[in-house]
Amino acid sequence: MSMQPWSPYAGGSPMLASTADRERAVDVLRAGYAEGRLGKTEFEQRVARAYAARTQAELSGLVADLPQGPVSAPPAAPSYGPPPVRGSFGAPPPVLGAAPYPGTTNGRATAAMVLGILAVMSAGLTSIPAVVLGHQARAEIRASGQQGDGCAVAGLVLGWIWIAGWSVYWLVALIGAVAWSAR
Repeated sequence: MSMQPWSPYAGGSPMLASTADRERAVDVLRAGYAEGRLGKTEFEQRVARAYAARTQAELSGLVADLPQGPVSAPPAAPSYGPPPVRGSFGAPPPVLGAAPYPGTTNGRATAAMVLGILAVMSAGLTSIPAVVLGHQARAEIRASGQQGDGCAVAGLVLGWIWIAGWSVYWLVALIGAVAWSAR
């Protein structure tokens, strides 16, 4: 008899079968049933006998007339990197260009946004640098194609809001001081 892929002994052995040996034999029986090689009753009888088997020779007799499935291939040479991707029906995948690198976020855009947010805590002192950096960042982003336009716009909007807010505050304070001194 030929060597069973689930058994290390050719033709079965009087050696006691382990639970793993029984499960491998049942897997072969399941494959035979799924392929239509066994009827339901015969499959159920063989599975019951496989679980009741005490030796590897008994298991070998239960699966001797069935194909043993794919025999494990010898270990492949170690490869470094991801495994090759195959397309449908084993064809190699179509060759595509490299995925574009998403790029980096412009540093001035990030700084503009941070300074615009900090204008709340700095009483508007960081609003002018936020506007300046926001304009510089948008010019660099248009020229280089970097990311971060949203950060630059956020810095500009927050900076201009605080500049306008403090301008209105100082204008009202000046008008109030003039009105107070005219009394």
